[in-house]
Amino acid sequence: MCAKKALVIVDYQNDFVCGSLGFPAAAAIEDALCAKIEARAAEGYACIFTFDTHEEDYLSTFEGRHLPVPHCLRGTEGWCLYGKVAALLPLGMGFEKPHFGSMELVEYLRGQGYNTVEFVGVVTNICVLSNALLARTALPDSEIVVDASCCASNDEKLGKAALDVMEGLQITVIGR
Repeated sequence: MCAKKALVIVDYQNDFVCGSLGFPAAAAIEDALCAKIEARAAEGYACIFTFDTHEEDYLSTFEGRHLPVPHCLRGTEGWCLYGKVAALLPLGMGFEKPHFGSMELVEYLRGQGYNTVEFVGVVTNICVLSNALLARTALPDSEIVVDASCCASNDEKLGKAALDVMEGLQITVIGR
């Protein structure tokens, strides 16, 4: 049986790079992220893009009450993938997620029987962490990897702490 591998590109959307929640470190990983996506696709990895997706009622949601900055509203420019990464969407498939982690994504990963799942994207200490931990739980015998060189956080200290926590939970962190 051959190994099934997936690369999950977490929330590399305009609002997290240059929009309402954008930060310079997110823009700085664009080239590395594109190179990673192209390389993994050439190696036969399934490429899966997540889209943080909110509706017009975002500010009345639990998250919106705690982070009152409308972002990634479905169908807006801020919801779309950023820059050169947007052109790579045809290499894979997408999952919309209304919260930090996506149960739909991890159920899909489990159902496909992936032996290796690698995570990249933004925000390291929020959505990357949440989805990597869900994958670690859903796929207890699979290799879960996070490439720190292709992740970014708006808070460097929390981003590094998240990587440490993930390593402590038997997630392989590369690219530090």
